[in-house]
Amino acid sequence: MWQDLFTALALMLVLEGILPFVSPRGFRDMLRMVGEMDDKALRYSGLSTMLAGLVLLYFVR
Repeated sequence: MWQDLFTALALMLVLEGILPFVSPRGFRDMLRMVGEMDDKALRYSGLSTMLAGLVLLYFVR
């Protein structure tokens, strides 16, 4: 169980590091846009991302 958790954490870190590595300017612009989003839109975006992850996890497992 712990191995799966750390594997998932490691993959998350790798995936999150791809965009700033490949396109630092694009990443900075994206962060600026996220900073300007209102709370409702940001919550909806977070919820959508979590649900997509749960669906993907369901199909993978």
